[in-house]
Amino acid sequence: MSVDVQREAAAVRAEWLGHLLSTAPADRPAAEAAISELYRLIGLDPPRFHWVPSPLAALETVPPGVRPRPAESVDRLSEWPLPTLFRRLIISLFVDLDNRVMRRSRVLDPMVRQLVRTPVTDSARGTLRMAVRAERERFEKGSAWYAALCPSWSAHYDAVRRMSGVVYTVEQERLLDLWATPARSCGWWWPREDVCVVSERPVEIHTEVCGDDGEVRLHRPDGPAIRYADGYDVHAWHGTRVPAWATQDPSVERIAREANVEVRRCAIENIGWGDYIDRAGLRLVATAPDPGNPGSELRLYDLLEQTRVLLAVNGSVERDGTRRRYGLAVPGAFDDPVAAAGWTYGLSADQYARLVRRT
Repeated sequence: MSVDVQREAAAVRAEWLGHLLSTAPADRPAAEAAISELYRLIGLDPPRFHWVPSPLAALETVPPGVRPRPAESVDRLSEWPLPTLFRRLIISLFVDLDNRVMRRSRVLDPMVRQLVRTPVTDSARGTLRMAVRAERERFEKGSAWYAALCPSWSAHYDAVRRMSGVVYTVEQERLLDLWATPARSCGWWWPREDVCVVSERPVEIHTEVCGDDGEVRLHRPDGPAIRYADGYDVHAWHGTRVPAWATQDPSVERIAREANVEVRRCAIENIGWGDYIDRAGLRLVATAPDPGNPGSELRLYDLLEQTRVLLAVNGSVERDGTRRRYGLAVPGAFDDPVAAAGWTYGLSADQYARLVRRT
């Protein structure tokens, strides 16, 4: 793969990630015009538009003047007639484009999937889709529609169009641009026959790079990682959704009361394992040089009843050049830090001691 191709793919990916993560006010005229034309393509008149400040508001409210059929509740989004019709329309386009691409360039298509489509898909999953995961059951029941709205589809075929000699037909160009316009102009949208609910974008979003191809996920150590104008927000620590206290006011007392292991881990990492151990007054059981990470030390502490925590140093360097200290819960029966470290890898103490270097 040439450097020029990688650079061009990265530019397309960055452009679409910019649309995905935009906090600019929606371009309502552009979004409404494109969605209206999509309605015409499935044989319906343009709808009335009902704008809401967040996806949660869309899930929790019924537009004024609408008396939805029983099958048109948000709990049954996958059964709504219009999302199904729109998905058929756009899937037909993508099949046509795939046939056109595969005939002309069997190398470009998988490369674009790797460098553009997959990173945008993963980034959408780690950002905007997380924003409604509190409504997990209702969200998952409509996941096919949310997957269709993901800008990764438009990014993929836009990249193919811009990076190859493949020429789409006029109608293919038109339909692709119609489908891409809402992804460039607004948040998600929910179509009924007479009214279409459209969400504004978030007003604030904080992310971190989490992959080799530019993937991002929600992360903020001191406040909401994503926030909408109506006050709906999501707190996240390195892509894990957490309650507000875990980022804004983590404390030993709150951590002790928290039942969720992942939330406890995130809150402790936010404080820092060293500081947390000091504040919590954990008893040091034993220390030992780390044979899997020469120059570093393993430290074993009492944590809770029947549980101990092994404090170790990451074998690989973080993106900022530091080596992260992290804690791993191990059974309380361990007195030897090396044996505890081996247990976390499914190894005996002797097997772990013979590791060349762990990562």
